[in-house]
Amino acid sequence: MFQILGVLVVFGMVFGGFMLAGGHFDIIVKALPFELMMIGGAAVGAFLIGNSGKTISKTLKDFSKLISGPKWKASDYRDLLALLFQLTKTMKTKGVIALESHIEKPHESTIFSKYPKILKDHFAVDFICDTLRMMTMNLEDPHQVEDAMEKQLEKHHHEEMGPANALQNMADALPALGIVAAVLGIIKTMGAIDSPPVVLGAKIGSALVGTFLGVFLAYGLVGPMSVRLKNVYEEEAIFYRIIQNVLVAHLHGNAAQISVEIGRGHVPSEFQPSFIELEEALSAAPAE
Repeated sequence: MFQILGVLVVFGMVFGGFMLAGGHFDIIVKALPFELMMIGGAAVGAFLIGNSGKTISKTLKDFSKLISGPKWKASDYRDLLALLFQLTKTMKTKGVIALESHIEKPHESTIFSKYPKILKDHFAVDFICDTLRMMTMNLEDPHQVEDAMEKQLEKHHHEEMGPANALQNMADALPALGIVAAVLGIIKTMGAIDSPPVVLGAKIGSALVGTFLGVFLAYGLVGPMSVRLKNVYEEEAIFYRIIQNVLVAHLHGNAAQISVEIGRGHVPSEFQPSFIELEEALSAAPAE
C-alpha cells in the first residue's frame, strides 16, 4: 500500500511542481512516447542481455512482493518454531531412527504435513532435512554443522538477490540511456539548425526530455524498487536463519524447548511471539 502511495507522491510532486512553476506539458507529452520507447526499450533489452532466464523469470514473478512484502507472516514463524520443536523433541526422546522417516520423505511426514505453507517452501524443507540428516550420520560437531548451514544460506541468499541486483543494474543504466536519447535528439536538432529559434527551442526541449526521463525512472522508480526487493529478501532470509539457530542450539545439547526459545529471540520484532504465545502454540501443536 505504501509503495503505491509512494509512486503517487513521486509523480505528484515532480510534475505538480513543474506545473506550478509555470511549465507546460505539451513538449513533454509530444516527446514522451518516443523517448520512453528508446530509453525503456534499451533498458529492457539490456536487462534481457545481462541476466539469465532464471533471473528474468524470478524478477517478473517477484514483482508482486513490491506491494505484498515478505511471504512469511507472524503465524508462519510460530509454525516454524513448533515444527522445529517437534522434530528436535522426536530426535531427543525417540532417537535417530524415529526421525528418519520424516526427513527422508517430508511430504509424507506426519510432522511436516501439519505445516503446509512451510512444506511448500522447497529450500526450507531441504535445509531442515539435510541438516538433520547430517546429524543422523554422526556429524555432531556443532561448529561443522553450523559452517555447512552457513554456506547453504549464503548460496541461497545470493540466488535470491538476483532480481534486486538486476533491477539495480537497470537503475544504474537508465541515466546513461537517457543521455543517449538526448544526444539523438540533439542530432535531430542539428539537422534542422536553419530553423527559427522557436522550432529549435522545441526540439532541444524534446531532446532534454530524454535526460529527464532516464534520471527520473532511475531514482524515482526502478532504484527504489530494487531497494524494496532487497529488503524483502533480507527479511525472508531471517526465516531460514532461525532454522540454523534452533538446530545448532539442539546440537549443543539444549532441550527442544530451550532450542526454540533461542530461535524465538531471532524472529523480527513485529512478528515475534511472546514466551506465552509460543508456549500456547507448542501446546496446541497436534501430537504425532
